[in-house]
Amino acid sequence: MPEIDPVLRIDRLSKQFGGLAAVSEVSLELRAGQLHAVIGPNGAGKTTLLNLLSGDLRPSGGSVRYRGREIAGLAADRIARLGIARSYQKTNIFAGFSAFENCRLAAQARLLRAMRFFRPAFRYGAVNDAAERALALAGLDGRAGVAAASLSHGEQRQLEIAMTLATSPEVLLLDEPLAGMGAEEAQRMVALIGRLAADHAIILVEHDMEAVFSVARVLTVMVNGRVLESGAPETVRRSRAVQEAYLGAEAPA
Repeated sequence: MPEIDPVLRIDRLSKQFGGLAAVSEVSLELRAGQLHAVIGPNGAGKTTLLNLLSGDLRPSGGSVRYRGREIAGLAADRIARLGIARSYQKTNIFAGFSAFENCRLAAQARLLRAMRFFRPAFRYGAVNDAAERALALAGLDGRAGVAAASLSHGEQRQLEIAMTLATSPEVLLLDEPLAGMGAEEAQRMVALIGRLAADHAIILVEHDMEAVFSVARVLTVMVNGRVLESGAPETVRRSRAVQEAYLGAEAPA
């Protein structure tokens, strides 16, 4: 039987910076195997929402429950170890290291015990296996030995996702993974995200509306820090409020 309870339940989550409410009482649910896209104009609070879910920011109010456990306000490293991984708008990789070494470092960060600094990294068999699997899932298994700085922009974005996969997450928080890509690279990334959705619960923040409507099962539209509309893509597409506030004539046919 399909799972009934959500993997991630967000209830009236808020973040204030002085007098500015960047996120205001946002509620949504994320279920296993679901790709839930969050869209909205610049300044809508989308990235701030991901920062709250990943532990990069502490909320001013509200609740975030992962598998029934309250995680709002936990440090980012604790949330990552629980099984929630995050990518960023700006590529966050170690440029001088190979693609494999980037993924190996990410996998080591998930270890329950502190790294043994006097033990060679190549002796962590499970860590190396996790890095290799992550590269294969991200379509970079043939680029394992290449320095990250030498990868194309699209491949660097794939590498960042591979690094999240190396931590064996259940939930992926993806912040504009198509940013700066050409058409061919964007198509590869959309296909990758679609494949990952089969085995992960994903929250995707993205401005490419064609990509969003092609892969998302649920859409939430944010405006001025609040949820304007949430539901199936076709329901959101037909919403007059959404069309007036955001999509307008750009809504995909």
